[in-house]
Amino acid sequence: MPETSKPSPASQTLSRGIRILEVLADARGPLTIDEIAKRLDVHRSIAYRLLRTLEDHRLIARDAAGTVSLGARMAALAAGVAHDLQAEALPELTAVANELGMTCFLAVLDGAECITLASVEPRHAVASVAQRPGARHSVTVGAPGKAILTQVPAAQWPEAASEALRAAVAAATTDGYATSHDEVIPTVQSVAVPLQLRGQRPSAIAVVHVASDLDDAAIATRLQHSAALIRHALDG
Repeated sequence: MPETSKPSPASQTLSRGIRILEVLADARGPLTIDEIAKRLDVHRSIAYRLLRTLEDHRLIARDAAGTVSLGARMAALAAGVAHDLQAEALPELTAVANELGMTCFLAVLDGAECITLASVEPRHAVASVAQRPGARHSVTVGAPGKAILTQVPAAQWPEAASEALRAAVAAATTDGYATSHDEVIPTVQSVAVPLQLRGQRPSAIAVVHVASDLDDAAIATRLQHSAALIRHALDG
C-alpha cells in the first residue's frame, strides 16, 4: 500500500514563515514575539527561530524593545508586484488622498481575499486611517471587495457569499461604486470603484475615512476619474 503523503518539515517551516509576514502585515503596529507565537499557535522558541531567519533576510525588523514589524526589504519586494500598475496608480492615489483628505489605496483580488497593493495617506489631514500595503481581508466584506466582485462571475465567488452581499454587488454594478460602513474596521467607512485592466487581476481604487462632509457619490466620482486615467495609461 502506498504511503500517505505528509507535509515535510521544510514546507511547514516555510508556511509558518509566510504566515508571520501575513500576521505582521495585518497588525496595526509592532508585535512582540509572544504575540506572534500565540497567533501562530506555536511555542515561543519556534517563533523566535523563524523570526531570526526572516530578520537575516531583512524581511522583518526588531526595535530596541524587541517588538517586531515588517522590514524595509518587504517594501522592495512589494514594489516588484504589478510594477506597472503601481507606478501608474501611485500618482492618482496621491492626488485623491490629498484632494479628499482621505487615505486612498489600490486593492487587488488574491484568491478569496482582497489585498492592499499600494496606499497613500493625505499630506495635510489632521487625522487619517492607515491602510498598510499587504493588509488583507475576505473579498466578501468591505467596499473594495464588493467593487472587485463586480468583475468576477458569481460562480467564482467564495461559498461564504451571502444574499446581502449579492444584492450589494448588484447595486455596485448598477451605481459604478461600492460602499461599506464598519465592515472591516469599526467606525471606518469606505468607498471603492472597480478598476478593470487587461491582463491584470480584478482590482479597485478605494478610500477609507472616519467622517466626511462629502457624500459617497461625490467621492466615487473622483475615484472613477482616477480609475479612467489609470486604465488609459495601461490599456491605451
